[in-house]
Amino acid sequence: MADTDVQVEALHAALANVAERLADEKRYLTELDSAIGDADHGANMNRGFQTVLEKTEGMDGDPAEIVKAVGMAIVSEVGGAAGPLYGGSIMTASQELDGGITAETTVAFAEAYLEKLQDRGGAQIGQKTMVDAVTPAVHTYKKSIEEDGLPPLEALAKAVDAAERGVNFTVPLRATKGRASYLGWRSVGHQDPGATSTLFILEELLETATEYLDGVDSEDRDATSPTIPDDGDEGDGAGADGTEDE
Repeated sequence: MADTDVQVEALHAALANVAERLADEKRYLTELDSAIGDADHGANMNRGFQTVLEKTEGMDGDPAEIVKAVGMAIVSEVGGAAGPLYGGSIMTASQELDGGITAETTVAFAEAYLEKLQDRGGAQIGQKTMVDAVTPAVHTYKKSIEEDGLPPLEALAKAVDAAERGVNFTVPLRATKGRASYLGWRSVGHQDPGATSTLFILEELLETATEYLDGVDSEDRDATSPTIPDDGDEGDGAGADGTEDE
């Protein structure tokens, strides 16, 4: 996707699709967060991305600047820790898109996003947070591009499947970070809302990318990732210290 105008068009389409998806899933995300959090994740994410649409409407020219504006809008509108976790990480990672949206810059963006996310929240994989979805998605995307030589769309499809597996992985975990950690063992059996909204966002990015790039057969997807234990390895989520609520 070398043409900047096409990149900007695709980016605006992706933001619109994400905003619509989060609006549709607002109640579901709230239900998930009611079980182990403050019951505001759905409303926060919906409000944040509606603001994103308002702030980025009509922006053109530089994809990196548009993405930075996305992060700024989320930080300004999303309450709790989700604002800095999502928005702040996007703002930091946006500089990696200075060369436009390419396979190389999107890998750099993904890595920078994950690094900033963990710096801000202090969570590691296995602690029942959004990191459990982001980590396998980023690692799978990077491996698919850099080691397997796959086209970006196919790599993104694999990353989405890895994120979905990560979301499912959070269900049997005992939360040790964020608001859910206050529940102790009562957090077991509940799906993490931050990991879930992350998956929704990635699914819409894939849906949009499919409209602008060649399609990929879903049967060819492989969510295998060394960062996610097998389904039978539930663990208790021990890991790094210090995180913020989603």
